[in-house]
Amino acid sequence: MTESPSGAGIRILAHEKELLIQSFGQWRAETLGSLPRDLEKRLTRLQGKKLLWDFSRVAAMDSSGMVLLMHYLDSLRGQGCEVELSGLREDQQKLQAMIDGYAPPPEVGKKHGESRLFSLLVTTGEAVVGAWRDLVSFLAFLGEDFLVFLQLLWRPWRMRWGAIVKNIQEAGVRALPIITLTSFLIGVVIAYQGAVQLQKFGANIFVVDMIAISVTRELAPLITAIVVAGRTGSSYTAQIGVMKITQEIDAMRIMGFEPHRFLVLPRVIAVMIALPLMIFFADIIGIIGGMVVANIHLNISWAEFIHRLQNVLDVKHVWIGIAKGPFFAWLIAMVGCFRGFQVSRNTESIGRYTTISVVNAIFLVIACDALFSVVFTRLGI
Repeated sequence: MTESPSGAGIRILAHEKELLIQSFGQWRAETLGSLPRDLEKRLTRLQGKKLLWDFSRVAAMDSSGMVLLMHYLDSLRGQGCEVELSGLREDQQKLQAMIDGYAPPPEVGKKHGESRLFSLLVTTGEAVVGAWRDLVSFLAFLGEDFLVFLQLLWRPWRMRWGAIVKNIQEAGVRALPIITLTSFLIGVVIAYQGAVQLQKFGANIFVVDMIAISVTRELAPLITAIVVAGRTGSSYTAQIGVMKITQEIDAMRIMGFEPHRFLVLPRVIAVMIALPLMIFFADIIGIIGGMVVANIHLNISWAEFIHRLQNVLDVKHVWIGIAKGPFFAWLIAMVGCFRGFQVSRNTESIGRYTTISVVNAIFLVIACDALFSVVFTRLGI
């Protein structure tokens, strides 16, 4: 027998071919005591049993006691038990019906007797449907933005040039310190890793080839884009998300201001201008980082490094890296703005969509870079 100090309790008895759960005492909020813990401890062990739950000895029951009863009744049925209630008075039955009427419907994927495989299928299906809806919404967002861009091409004086310049300063100029640091470190890492291998063959000078081509063609564009995605893309999502929460975007639409013209296009164009310039800057800093390590670790003089660099670095590698910039920038800015418009009317969703924005942007940048690699290889560039 289990009995709380207040008198509310249960005892479980064998009764013919079934188990009898006999309840007694006062099932009221102030007298439940340790009863919830006892129910959790004893009833969760019952699997697939036939049960008779008797309440004829319960002296009083309020809504707290009834909610407790209904919770464990659902739990037992979820464990495959067949449960029959008895002894509930008329007022208690009315209370049960009233609470049951306000209870939320059972969630899809958590029905009684549901297998883990079925839950996995339901979760996977929901994820696929959610991804498909996201894709459709993103394509609609792109289409709307493209139409506004065409309108502005026809009437370019309506373009917000001041906002574009301001966004270039925010996304480009103010990002130079972190771009400088990351690019320099990338050059250092490439030089060190190459030096260890090339020293074994006495081919120290070829570290210049490795640094020049890998930095300008692949690493500088990719690392710069990832930094911009984390810094600028996330800020776009947060800025637009806050404007949505404070209903500034609704107010703009009511007053006849097109959000794509005022919020999206200035940001997209600014990043598309700034990122190629930042990639060129990252090329220079990355090569300087490699040059420093080559001088210290491999005793390659500055003049020797620069002379070799002029011979091995074709200008096409620099242009290929820079040419990726506008595509990366367009993906980062569009994803950041799109996720900002998806923010709902609470602050929690800002953090959620900002995280999603950064993850999506980095993934798309890497996927785009892989596509470029395949295309350039096929073209023999």
